[in-house]
Amino acid sequence: MAMMNDAIDVGTGDVFKDLGFADAQERKLRTELAMRLNDLIKERKLTQTAAAEIFGIAQSHVSELRNFKLRRFSSERLLHFITQLDRDVEILIRPKAADHLAGSVSVLVAV
Repeated sequence: MAMMNDAIDVGTGDVFKDLGFADAQERKLRTELAMRLNDLIKERKLTQTAAAEIFGIAQSHVSELRNFKLRRFSSERLLHFITQLDRDVEILIRPKAADHLAGSVSVLVAV
């Protein structure tokens, strides 16, 4: 019987980077924005049809957004949808953290 080597690789905390996507940072940003957008839709108790009307898109596209199928959505478009739900979006540019090799993008929600 062959011995199994159950090596565990420690992840970076970014699944897209760990999977080797060249556009990992953009994918992570779009996913974080979609998470916040889906939270807002849920908070407002909007149906997919109602959300589609607000965003000016087809209901099937809201379904894709709800299921994190984000190919058709740019970060800019997701930010626009957030503003259509009566939220302000603020972008802050600051020096990178000392523990990062490169700059990073993160999404924070104000309460």
